Amino acid sequence: MRWLKRIAIALALLALATFLAFRFSPWPSVAVIAYAFSDGERVSEAALARHVPPGIETRRDLAYGPGRDERFDINRRAQSPGPQPAIVWVHGGAWIAGSKDGIANYMKVLAGCGFTTVAVEYSTGRGSRYPRPVEQVNRALGHIVANAGALGIDPDGIVLAGDSAGAQIAAQVALLTTDDRYARALGIAPQVDRGAIRALLLLSGAYDLGSVDLEGDYGWFVRSVLWAYSGSRDFLEDERFALASVTDHVGPAFPPSFVSSGNGDPLEPQARRLAQRLRGEGVAVETLFFAAGRRPELPHEYQFNLDDPAGAEALERMAAFAHRHAGSPPRASRN
Repeated sequence: MRWLKRIAIALALLALATFLAFRFSPWPSVAVIAYAFSDGERVSEAALARHVPPGIETRRDLAYGPGRDERFDINRRAQSPGPQPAIVWVHGGAWIAGSKDGIANYMKVLAGCGFTTVAVEYSTGRGSRYPRPVEQVNRALGHIVANAGALGIDPDGIVLAGDSAGAQIAAQVALLTTDDRYARALGIAPQVDRGAIRALLLLSGAYDLGSVDLEGDYGWFVRSVLWAYSGSRDFLEDERFALASVTDHVGPAFPPSFVSSGNGDPLEPQARRLAQRLRGEGVAVETLFFAAGRRPELPHEYQFNLDDPAGAEALERMAAFAHRHAGSPPRASRN
């Protein structure tokens, strides 16, 4: 029976190693979370496929920098003449997962609303930590504006957007672009002029990382991703990471913003506080929130479910807001 004892010892050692790995590093937890995100993206993309309009042209994996992950996809209606306003979208994934592929169909749907849409990739996972994604999206924005003509984009019609962690990154890029003192504190030089971002679309985002509940139902998840993203187990004590809480730093120069979250999203209170703070600073804000008692509750990332009236409403409201601030697409000529 010696082999049974050896197996028992091996299993005990494996269990101990797993316990220690989860206790002293965020990455075992992050691996589990990343798998869940990738599975969710596949489900969302499949459901969105039937909403993609015909005639959308896509160019994939264009480079905005030298890094392996510094790529973007671009979509537009095939018959659209001339430059169009653009929505530059930063995908979510809790800062440690996700990809531009997970929003590919949603970008095509938005392109059907009269925009050139750009899905930006950035680095996630082990070896990538704050503020690298902010630096990369800032670099991508500079590249897109500098090459707007070749991309079919109106450089005076740029809307920056994002969902979940991508909304936080987009908001932080907008903040460093419009506030020189904040950019200096963060140590990132803006790659576009102050007025280049005409508006923001912020969906299901986190904007006050110091207010997160580390002990509640999502405590394990929140501690894992913020430890991994910040690079510090004591992320709440990190002064530079505190700059990621954009609600504490926004001012009157922040771009007009559309802000929305579902009533069942644990991040919704942060979205409401951001909107309130922006209004207090005199920023033009449009919101889409839902009554607390709405049933069924609208979950995190509700906007990607276009089979639900709330998701369809969010799409319509976002497109109208973006056109209002960035301009309408050129009309097709009639022969």
